[in-house]
Amino acid sequence: MKDLLSYLLSKITGSNDFAIEEVASEEGKITFDVTADSEIIGLIIGKEGKTIKNIRKILSIRATKEKTGVNISVQPR
Repeated sequence: MKDLLSYLLSKITGSNDFAIEEVASEEGKITFDVTADSEIIGLIIGKEGKTIKNIRKILSIRATKEKTGVNISVQPR
């Protein structure tokens, strides 16, 4: 699932200047911390948060197939 998130973020931002860290899963839930520069964060979040919401939807579909939950948090460097 980390590979899918990395692929989506690289295509949306046009660069690989971000870091993804998988935080310990609890109760069948996986949390990804995305750390990036401030100009890239704007692309990841999108206008009114629409881009990050859609990324979460795509990952939740994959997580449902794997019978887990997923959460994404975006933080500046």
